[in-house]
Amino acid sequence: MVRFLLRALIAALGLWLAAQVVPGVHVTSIGSLVAAAVLLGVVNAIVRPVVVLLTLPFTLLTLGLFLLVINAAMLALVAALLRGFALDGFWAALFGSLVVSVVSWIGSAAVDSGK
Repeated sequence: MVRFLLRALIAALGLWLAAQVVPGVHVTSIGSLVAAAVLLGVVNAIVRPVVVLLTLPFTLLTLGLFLLVINAAMLALVAALLRGFALDGFWAALFGSLVVSVVSWIGSAAVDSGK
C-alpha cells in the first residue's frame, strides 16, 4: 500500500510538471492533481493492457511508436473522466504523457534503488 501511494505521488509530480511545462495541460487544484494521478494508475492497470493487446498489429508495424499514442489516449481518458484535469488536444496529451512517463520512470528508479 505504501508503494502504491508513493507511485501515486510520483505520478502527481509528473502531472504537475506537465501542467507547468506543456501548454494545454491544465490542473485546477491539488486535490484534482492527486485524483488524476490515482485515476491514471487505475487506467494504466486496467484499460491500458487491453488497448495494447488490441492494437498490437499497429504497435508492431510502427516498431513500438504507437505506444506513445496509447499513453496519450490514457491521459486523455483521465482528463475526460475527471473534472479538474483538462487537456487542450492530442499534442498536449502526447507531450504531457511523455513528461509524466519520464518523471515516473526516474521516480520509480529512485524508489526501486532504495530497497
